[in-house]
Amino acid sequence: MKFNLLVSTYRNREDDCISELWYLFRELGDDQVEVRRALVPGLLFVRTKLNPYEASKKIGEIARERPWDVRYTLKLTPIDAVTSDDVEEIKRVAVSLANAKIGESETYRITVNKRISNISSRKLIEEIAKGINRKVNLKSPDKILQVEIIGKDVGIAILRPEDVVSIVKITTS
Repeated sequence: MKFNLLVSTYRNREDDCISELWYLFRELGDDQVEVRRALVPGLLFVRTKLNPYEASKKIGEIARERPWDVRYTLKLTPIDAVTSDDVEEIKRVAVSLANAKIGESETYRITVNKRISNISSRKLIEEIAKGINRKVNLKSPDKILQVEIIGKDVGIAILRPEDVVSIVKITTS
C-alpha cells in the first residue's frame, strides 16, 4: 500500500486507533481512507485522498478542541513519497525531494527512523547528504528530511518541525 501518513498509537490499541482514524477522516471529508497495520506494533500506514499535511494539522486541532475524540492517535507524520528498502532507490527519491522542497537558503537535517531493517542509518545519511547542496543545521533546521524505514516499506518526507503532529504534546499543553 502506498501510504501518505504514518500514525503511531499505543501497542495493542491498533484496532481502536483504526476506528478512530476512520471516524476522524470521515469528519474531514475522506470516507475512503485506507488504514493498515505496519509490521511494527503501534504503527499504522494511512492513505488519504486529503493533503496529509492539512489532515494531520486538522486532527491536531480536533484534539485541542475535543480531546475525548482523539484518544488512540499519538502522532501523525505526513509522507511525501513511498519507495522500497533499496538504498539506491531511497537515496534517489530523498535527494530528488530535498532538491525540490528545500530552498537554497534553507537549512536541513536528515533523520532516519528504522524498524526491522539492517540498513546503516549513518551510511544512508552520508549517501543522501552527498546529493543535497544545502546548509546543514542539526539543532534547528528549516526543514527535516525524514526517512521512515519499516521493514520493506520506506516513507520519505520533507517536513518543517511543526508538520509532525504530536497529540500527546497538544493535549498536555
